[in-house]
Amino acid sequence: MVAGASGNLPDLLRLRLLLELSRVGTMAEVARRTGYGTSAVSKHLAVLEQEVGVRLLTPAGRRVQLTPAGERLAEHAVGILARVEQAAAELCGESEPVGRVRLASFFTAMEPVVLPALVRLRAEFPRVEAEVSEHEPEQTVELVLAGDSDLGVVYDYSLVPRELPPGLSARPVDEQPLYLAVPAGHPDAGCPAALADLRALADSGWIANSRGTDDDELVQRVCAMAGFVPRIAHRVDSLHLVNSLTGAGLGVALLAESGIERHRTDVAFRRLDPLAGVRRSSVIARRGRWSWPPVAAVARALLAAGTADPPG
Repeated sequence: MVAGASGNLPDLLRLRLLLELSRVGTMAEVARRTGYGTSAVSKHLAVLEQEVGVRLLTPAGRRVQLTPAGERLAEHAVGILARVEQAAAELCGESEPVGRVRLASFFTAMEPVVLPALVRLRAEFPRVEAEVSEHEPEQTVELVLAGDSDLGVVYDYSLVPRELPPGLSARPVDEQPLYLAVPAGHPDAGCPAALADLRALADSGWIANSRGTDDDELVQRVCAMAGFVPRIAHRVDSLHLVNSLTGAGLGVALLAESGIERHRTDVAFRRLDPLAGVRRSSVIARRGRWSWPPVAAVARALLAAGTADPPG
C-alpha cells in the first residue's frame, strides 16, 4: 500500500468509493448505489488522493476515469476490504448464527439444491432467515457484487467458463453432464451423441436462451466443434417449453441434466460427447463475507445439498 507524504493510510470508506467507481464508472452511479451525494463522493475521492499522495482520477470528457495508480489502488482495495469484512465476521464469535441472508439462484437449482438447503437450514439454524429470489447468473453476479444479495447460485459451462469480477469468489456445488434433446422419432434417438453426429442436425432449428448469453454461446461452440453454424429458430427461457418445442418437432436443444424431462415420450435425450464438457454450478459471495456466521450457515447447507447423492 502506498502512503502519502504524511504517512496516513487511506480511509476505508474512501477505498470503498474508489472501488465502486472502478466497477460502475461514474460518480453519479456511485452516489446512487451508496446513498452519498455526488458532491460528497467527489470530495471523498479528492481527499483519498491527498492521503495516498498520487493522482487517482483524470478527466474523460464529462466524466472521470481511474489513472493507472487509481486502478492499482482499486485492486488493492478488493483484498483490503475483504480482509476487514472477514475480521469483522470472525469477531462475531461462535454463538448460533442469527440474521437474514439474501440468496439469488437460477431456476433449475431451486428444487434440487436450494430447497433442500433451506429445509436443512431451518432444522439446524432456525434463527437464520434466508430470502430467496430467482435470477439468471449474470444478474446474480451483479446483485452479489453490488451487495444487494449476500450469496448467489450460478452456473457456467466448462466450454464457456465464467470469469468472476474482482471482489467475488466461488465454491463449487456440482457438475452435470449435457444432453442433446431431439424429437423421439429421430434416427439413433437412443444413442450417445458424438460431435460428428451433430452434423446431421446442421439444417435443424436450434433452441437457445433469450436472457443468458452462456447458453447461446454453448450452442454456438458445440456446433462449431461439429463443423457448422447453428440456425437459431427459437429463444425461450422456460425449460418446459424447450422440451415441448423439441417434442413437437420444432427444434433441437442442448440441456443440462436438470433441464431434461425424463417422463416425456415425445423427446429423446442423448448424452452429449464428453468433449462438449459439463455444466458447473457454484455458490458465489463477496470476498470476506464467507465467514459471517449466517452466510457461512447458508453456504454450508447449499454445498451439502449440491454434493448429496441424487434421489434414486
